[in-house]
Amino acid sequence: MLNPPLPAVTLAEPASLSPARLFIAFSKIALTGFGGVMPFAYRALVEQYRWLSADEFARYLALSQVLPGPTICNIALMIGKRYAGIAGALAAMAGLIIAPFLLVIALGVAYQHFGTLAIVQDALTGMTAVAAGLVLATAIKMAMLLFGKADNTGKMAKTDKTGDTGEIGSPGKIKLLSRHATLQAVLMALAFAGLALLKWRLIVVFVLLALPGSIVAYFLKDKNG
Repeated sequence: MLNPPLPAVTLAEPASLSPARLFIAFSKIALTGFGGVMPFAYRALVEQYRWLSADEFARYLALSQVLPGPTICNIALMIGKRYAGIAGALAAMAGLIIAPFLLVIALGVAYQHFGTLAIVQDALTGMTAVAAGLVLATAIKMAMLLFGKADNTGKMAKTDKTGDTGEIGSPGKIKLLSRHATLQAVLMALAFAGLALLKWRLIVVFVLLALPGSIVAYFLKDKNG
């Protein structure tokens, strides 16, 4: 018996959000994001508030990384503009900056007085390890969702070989999905090698992989109709 396709994830996407709500939401993200805000942003925007799907978050992240400025600030601007226009974009950005700015000033003053203490150094070492683990966990979660989406789409294509859907279950369509998954895995591995092993700059890795990867994906789609 064939397993039914997995149900689609429903977003709690509102028609609009007030600038005040965006300010509060991004202030919470910023204040909880010690050691790197991106894992906390993913959890809040995708899992808690459900303003973005995992696929949308990945697209926003990819675009934000090649734009000038901090990645999370670019994401905040796009989400704020999406839900509340220019005022929302400014509110989201302000939420990311104001409270952390004041907190960092206070912590900087405290560190000047107590930074040489052994307990402070040990605490910072532990925070660094936790931050690295959070970033790794977010990357693994996004990769699992990415390949899980492709796998579910492939299963749906295999089970829907007749009816009004036409060619969705054709062998060519299934083969295309498999090729796309392989291409994604190769690009992920190459990006990891370039950044983590070869120590290349992010912009270099992006230029070398994003454009060729996009071209290959386009021709794969065009070849299979």
